[in-house]
Amino acid sequence: MTSHRPRILLVDDEPDLLAELTSLLERSGFRVLTAHHGEEALRHIAEERPDLVVLDVLMPRLDGREVLRRLRQAGDWTPVILLTRVGTPAERAFSLQEGADDYLNKPFEPMELVARIQAVLRRARPGKPLWTARRLRCGELVLDRQARKAWHAGVGLALTPRAFALLEFLMLHAGEVFTREHLLDQVWGWSYPVGPRAVDIRIAEIRKALNDDPESPRYIETVVGHGYRLIGDVEGIP
Repeated sequence: MTSHRPRILLVDDEPDLLAELTSLLERSGFRVLTAHHGEEALRHIAEERPDLVVLDVLMPRLDGREVLRRLRQAGDWTPVILLTRVGTPAERAFSLQEGADDYLNKPFEPMELVARIQAVLRRARPGKPLWTARRLRCGELVLDRQARKAWHAGVGLALTPRAFALLEFLMLHAGEVFTREHLLDQVWGWSYPVGPRAVDIRIAEIRKALNDDPESPRYIETVVGHGYRLIGDVEGIP
Protein backbone atom coordinates (compact mmCIF):
# COMPACT_ATOMS: atom_id res chain seq x y z
CA MET A 1 0.00 0.00 0.00
CA THR A 2 1.37 3.42 -0.91
CA SER A 3 1.36 6.20 1.67
CA HIS A 4 -0.73 9.29 1.18
CA ARG A 5 1.11 12.11 -0.56
CA PRO A 6 -0.60 15.41 0.27
CA ARG A 7 -1.82 17.37 -2.73
CA ILE A 8 -0.81 21.02 -2.77
CA LEU A 9 -2.46 23.57 -5.04
CA LEU A 10 -0.02 26.36 -6.01
CA VAL A 11 -1.71 29.54 -7.24
CA ASP A 12 0.50 32.29 -8.68
CA ASP A 13 0.60 34.33 -11.88
CA GLU A 14 4.42 34.24 -12.06
CA PRO A 15 5.28 31.25 -14.32
CA ASP A 16 8.94 31.03 -13.27
CA LEU A 17 8.10 31.00 -9.56
CA LEU A 18 5.32 28.47 -10.14
CA ALA A 19 7.73 26.14 -11.97
CA GLU A 20 10.41 26.51 -9.28
CA LEU A 21 8.02 25.81 -6.41
CA THR A 22 6.38 22.90 -8.23
CA SER A 23 9.75 21.20 -8.65
CA LEU A 24 10.70 21.86 -5.04
CA LEU A 25 7.44 20.54 -3.59
CA GLU A 26 7.49 17.43 -5.76
CA ARG A 27 11.04 16.70 -4.56
CA SER A 28 9.77 17.20 -1.00
CA GLY A 29 7.19 14.44 -1.44
CA PHE A 30 4.05 16.39 -2.35
CA ARG A 31 1.75 16.03 -5.32
CA VAL A 32 1.29 19.43 -6.95
CA LEU A 33 -1.54 21.10 -8.83
CA THR A 34 -1.09 24.59 -10.28
CA ALA A 35 -3.31 27.53 -11.18
CA HIS A 36 -2.43 30.91 -12.67
CA HIS A 37 -5.34 32.99 -11.36
CA GLY A 38 -8.09 32.93 -8.79
CA GLU A 39 -10.89 31.62 -10.97
CA GLU A 40 -8.80 28.63 -12.00
CA ALA A 41 -7.90 28.07 -8.33
CA LEU A 42 -11.55 27.91 -7.28
CA ARG A 43 -12.27 25.33 -10.00
CA HIS A 44 -9.34 23.15 -8.86
CA ILE A 45 -10.40 23.36 -5.22
CA ALA A 46 -13.97 22.34 -6.04
CA GLU A 47 -12.96 19.50 -8.35
CA GLU A 48 -9.65 18.21 -6.96
CA ARG A 49 -10.04 18.84 -3.21
CA PRO A 50 -6.35 19.58 -2.45
CA ASP A 51 -5.03 19.11 1.08
CA LEU A 52 -3.64 22.65 1.16
CA VAL A 53 -3.58 25.77 -1.04
CA VAL A 54 -0.60 28.11 -1.43
CA LEU A 55 -2.27 31.28 -2.67
CA ASP A 56 -0.66 34.43 -4.04
CA VAL A 57 -2.45 37.61 -2.99
CA LEU A 58 -1.68 39.90 -5.94
CA MET A 59 -3.14 38.32 -9.08
CA PRO A 60 -5.22 39.63 -11.99
CA ARG A 61 -8.91 38.78 -12.52
CA LEU A 62 -9.49 37.47 -8.99
CA ASP A 63 -6.98 38.18 -6.23
CA GLY A 64 -6.00 35.82 -3.46
CA ARG A 65 -7.96 37.55 -0.72
CA GLU A 66 -11.17 37.31 -2.73
CA VAL A 67 -10.52 33.61 -3.35
CA LEU A 68 -10.03 33.14 0.40
CA ARG A 69 -13.22 35.05 1.22
CA ARG A 70 -15.27 33.00 -1.22
CA LEU A 71 -13.94 29.73 0.20
CA ARG A 72 -14.65 30.62 3.82
CA GLN A 73 -18.06 32.12 3.05
CA ALA A 74 -18.94 28.82 1.36
CA GLY A 75 -17.86 26.89 4.47
CA ASP A 76 -14.74 25.47 2.79
CA TRP A 77 -11.91 25.32 5.34
CA THR A 78 -9.19 23.84 3.16
CA PRO A 79 -5.94 25.12 4.73
CA VAL A 80 -4.57 28.19 2.94
CA ILE A 81 -1.13 29.80 3.09
CA LEU A 82 -1.10 33.30 1.60
CA LEU A 83 1.89 34.66 -0.28
CA THR A 84 2.20 38.44 0.06
CA ARG A 85 4.70 40.92 -1.33
CA VAL A 86 4.15 44.28 0.32
CA GLY A 87 1.17 43.68 2.57
CA THR A 88 0.87 46.01 5.54
CA PRO A 89 0.43 44.57 9.04
CA ALA A 90 -3.25 45.55 8.93
CA GLU A 91 -3.77 43.77 5.59
CA ARG A 92 -2.08 40.61 6.82
CA ALA A 93 -4.06 40.69 10.06
CA PHE A 94 -7.29 41.03 8.07
CA SER A 95 -6.36 38.01 5.94
CA LEU A 96 -5.75 35.87 9.01
CA GLN A 97 -9.03 36.99 10.53
CA GLU A 98 -10.77 36.05 7.27
CA GLY A 99 -9.51 32.49 7.60
CA ALA A 100 -5.95 32.16 6.27
CA ASP A 101 -3.92 29.55 8.15
CA ASP A 102 -0.52 31.16 7.61
CA TYR A 103 1.21 33.71 5.41
CA LEU A 104 4.66 34.18 3.92
CA ASN A 105 6.18 37.38 2.59
CA LYS A 106 7.80 37.47 -0.85
CA PRO A 107 10.65 37.05 -1.49
CA PHE A 108 11.11 34.00 0.75
CA GLU A 109 13.39 31.04 1.09
CA PRO A 110 11.74 28.12 -0.74
CA MET A 111 12.51 25.69 2.08
CA GLU A 112 10.67 27.96 4.49
CA LEU A 113 7.54 27.42 2.43
CA VAL A 114 8.05 23.65 2.65
CA ALA A 115 8.41 23.92 6.44
CA ARG A 116 5.25 26.01 6.74
CA ILE A 117 3.27 23.61 4.56
CA GLN A 118 4.41 20.70 6.72
CA ALA A 119 3.48 22.58 9.90
CA VAL A 120 -0.01 23.48 8.68
CA LEU A 121 -0.65 19.92 7.51
CA ARG A 122 0.47 18.57 10.90
CA ARG A 123 -2.07 20.81 12.57
CA ALA A 124 -4.80 19.42 10.32
CA ARG A 125 -4.57 16.15 12.27
CA PRO A 126 -5.70 13.36 9.94
CA GLY A 127 -8.75 11.58 11.35
CA LYS A 128 -9.83 14.68 13.29
CA PRO A 129 -11.10 17.04 10.57
CA LEU A 130 -11.31 20.18 12.66
CA TRP A 131 -9.84 22.31 9.89
CA THR A 132 -12.74 21.48 7.58
CA ALA A 133 -15.45 21.95 10.22
CA ARG A 134 -17.62 25.03 10.18
CA ARG A 135 -18.19 24.85 13.94
CA LEU A 136 -16.04 23.66 16.85
CA ARG A 137 -17.28 22.41 20.21
CA CYS A 138 -15.50 21.90 23.51
CA GLY A 139 -17.84 21.09 26.36
CA GLU A 140 -20.43 23.89 26.49
CA LEU A 141 -18.32 26.15 24.27
CA VAL A 142 -19.32 26.36 20.59
CA LEU A 143 -17.49 28.47 18.02
CA ASP A 144 -18.87 29.16 14.53
CA ARG A 145 -15.91 29.81 12.25
CA GLN A 146 -17.98 31.10 9.35
CA ALA A 147 -20.29 33.43 11.30
CA ARG A 148 -17.38 34.47 13.57
CA LYS A 149 -19.53 34.01 16.67
CA ALA A 150 -19.18 31.93 19.84
CA TRP A 151 -21.51 30.74 22.57
CA HIS A 152 -21.10 29.21 26.01
CA ALA A 153 -23.98 27.24 27.50
CA GLY A 154 -26.16 28.74 24.79
CA VAL A 155 -25.26 32.35 25.64
CA GLY A 156 -23.50 34.46 23.02
CA LEU A 157 -19.99 35.67 23.87
CA ALA A 158 -18.98 39.29 23.26
CA LEU A 159 -15.45 38.81 21.92
CA THR A 160 -13.28 41.20 19.95
CA PRO A 161 -12.13 39.88 16.54
CA ARG A 162 -8.61 39.26 17.88
CA ALA A 163 -9.88 37.34 20.92
CA PHE A 164 -12.13 35.26 18.67
CA ALA A 165 -9.20 34.42 16.36
CA LEU A 166 -7.06 33.47 19.35
CA LEU A 167 -9.77 31.22 20.78
CA GLU A 168 -10.27 29.61 17.36
CA PHE A 169 -6.54 28.90 17.06
CA LEU A 170 -6.38 27.33 20.53
CA MET A 171 -9.44 25.17 19.82
CA LEU A 172 -7.92 23.95 16.57
CA HIS A 173 -4.81 22.92 18.53
CA ALA A 174 -6.41 21.67 21.75
CA GLY A 175 -3.90 20.22 24.19
CA GLU A 176 -0.89 21.91 22.57
CA VAL A 177 1.10 24.51 24.51
CA PHE A 178 1.99 27.73 22.68
CA THR A 179 4.29 30.52 23.76
CA ARG A 180 3.07 34.10 23.63
CA GLU A 181 5.51 34.77 20.79
CA HIS A 182 4.15 31.87 18.75
CA LEU A 183 0.57 33.02 19.30
CA LEU A 184 1.50 36.54 18.23
CA ASP A 185 3.03 35.19 15.04
CA GLN A 186 0.14 32.88 14.22
CA VAL A 187 -2.83 35.01 15.30
CA TRP A 188 -1.61 38.59 15.02
CA GLY A 189 0.52 37.70 12.01
CA TRP A 190 3.11 40.46 11.87
CA SER A 191 6.12 41.99 13.65
CA TYR A 192 4.14 43.19 16.61
CA PRO A 193 4.94 46.57 18.21
CA VAL A 194 3.07 45.90 21.46
CA GLY A 195 4.84 42.82 22.80
CA PRO A 196 3.65 39.52 24.27
CA ARG A 197 1.42 41.32 26.77
CA ALA A 198 -1.14 41.62 23.96
CA VAL A 199 -1.71 37.86 24.21
CA ASP A 200 -2.30 38.04 27.97
CA ILE A 201 -4.90 40.77 27.46
CA ARG A 202 -6.88 38.69 24.96
CA ILE A 203 -6.59 35.55 27.08
CA ALA A 204 -8.04 37.53 29.99
CA GLU A 205 -10.87 38.72 27.72
CA ILE A 206 -11.68 35.13 26.71
CA ARG A 207 -11.56 33.91 30.31
CA LYS A 208 -13.88 36.69 31.46
CA ALA A 209 -16.37 35.87 28.70
CA LEU A 210 -16.28 32.17 29.65
CA ASN A 211 -16.19 32.84 33.40
CA ASP A 212 -13.12 30.60 33.38
CA ASP A 213 -11.09 30.77 36.60
CA PRO A 214 -7.33 30.72 35.77
CA GLU A 215 -6.66 29.02 39.12
CA SER A 216 -9.01 26.16 38.23
CA PRO A 217 -9.51 26.40 34.48
CA ARG A 218 -12.10 24.53 32.46
CA TYR A 219 -10.84 25.76 29.10
CA ILE A 220 -7.63 27.78 29.00
CA GLU A 221 -4.68 26.74 31.11
CA THR A 222 -1.57 28.78 31.82
CA VAL A 223 1.51 26.56 31.60
CA VAL A 224 4.04 28.40 33.73
CA GLY A 225 7.21 29.23 31.84
CA HIS A 226 5.77 28.07 28.52
CA GLY A 227 2.50 29.75 27.57
CA TYR A 228 -1.13 28.72 27.10
CA ARG A 229 -3.17 25.78 25.94
CA LEU A 230 -6.81 24.84 25.60
CA ILE A 231 -7.77 21.83 27.69
CA GLY A 232 -10.54 19.40 26.87
CA ASP A 233 -11.54 17.59 23.72
CA VAL A 234 -12.62 19.57 20.67
CA GLU A 235 -14.85 18.17 17.93
CA GLY A 236 -16.00 19.51 14.62
CA ILE A 237 -19.77 19.74 14.21
CA PRO A 238 -21.98 20.60 11.19
